[in-house]
Amino acid sequence: MQIVVAEGPVNIRCMTVALLLILSGPALAGDGLALWATNPLAFWLIALGVTLLIAEAALPNYGVAGLGGIVLCLIGALILTNADVPVPLMISLGLVSALLLVALVIRALKTRPRHPVSGDAALLGSVTTINALQGASHHHGWVQLEGEQWQVTCATPLRPGQAVRVIARKGLLLEVAPADAQGA
Repeated sequence: MQIVVAEGPVNIRCMTVALLLILSGPALAGDGLALWATNPLAFWLIALGVTLLIAEAALPNYGVAGLGGIVLCLIGALILTNADVPVPLMISLGLVSALLLVALVIRALKTRPRHPVSGDAALLGSVTTINALQGASHHHGWVQLEGEQWQVTCATPLRPGQAVRVIARKGLLLEVAPADAQGA
């Protein structure tokens, strides 16, 4: 028998639902629906909290839904502590919340160290070669950078094929310096 695992956000959602069902099954098996009758508000608060934690993992809302989900799970758990609820149910709810919080933090940390991919931040420091000089001037030329043709200027004389590093941008004009002078 071969198991094929799909990739993508649908797989994460399916695994989350499966985890919730696996953890809640044994806890509710002993008393069945009798627990639901004790305090349905607590269960609805916890379910809404878990839903917000899952939404936090799927949406780019910077922790607002996740924080609300944690607060709702805690309020629901506090309400359940006043009822006669079995310890396995409380432990499983705490584990589900902790696992979702850890997954949320891991996902948030993966998005932090990103390098710029567009705009001035991506251009500055880029190394390219001079394609052609502009007229008879040895201080102005053209380069191909980020899929675009750019006009460049330099304080030192340029020559075709020379490696240069972008040091500034002024409108559509890039200021460059020889790449070997910058330690490249």
